[in-house]
Amino acid sequence: MLSLLDKLKKEPLINFPLIISNNPLSPGLQKAQKLGYNCKVLIDDKHNDNSNKFERKLHNLLVEEDIKVICLAGFMKIISPWMIRKWKGRIINIHPSLLPRYKGLNTHNRALKAKEKIHGCTVHYVTENLDDGEVIDNAIVKIEPNETKETLRKKVLIEEHRLYPEVLRRLVFNRNQFFSS
Repeated sequence: MLSLLDKLKKEPLINFPLIISNNPLSPGLQKAQKLGYNCKVLIDDKHNDNSNKFERKLHNLLVEEDIKVICLAGFMKIISPWMIRKWKGRIINIHPSLLPRYKGLNTHNRALKAKEKIHGCTVHYVTENLDDGEVIDNAIVKIEPNETKETLRKKVLIEEHRLYPEVLRRLVFNRNQFFSS
C-alpha cells in the first residue's frame, strides 16, 4: 500500500481518498496516517453471529466516501460474494504468482517445489472465486537454480511495487475501458 501511495502521489488524476485496514496496529496504516491520508480502521468481529456485518460496514463507508474503485493491497481476508456483487468490476488485487497458477497462499514455496523456471505477480479483478478474476497484467521473474523462498519473495515484491502502480495509471487513464459502472 505504501508503495502505491508513494509511486502515485504526483499523479493529478489519481488519489486515495480512503485507506482502510482491519488492523489498527498496521505499520502501513500508521505511516499513511502520518502522511495525512484519510485512514479508517474497521474491526472484523469474528465472534459475531452476523458474518456480513464487517462487509456491510465496509460497503457503507465506501459509499459514504464516494469511492469508485477498491484496490486491495495486503488485504488478507476473503471477500464475500455479497460484497463482490456490490462492487463487481471495481475491485482489483495483486497476487504473488502468475495466475491462474498458485492461487491462495504460499505461492513462492509452491513454485519452487514445482521446479518452475519463472514466477511473478498478477494484478486481477476480484471475483467470487479466490484469485480467479480476469487478469489485467502480470510481471515475470526468473527463478534461479539456487533460489530460496525469501530471495524469490523479494524479487516478486519488487515487481509488485512496479506493476501495481503502472496498472492503476492505465486503469485511471482508460477508465471507460476497464471499469464497469
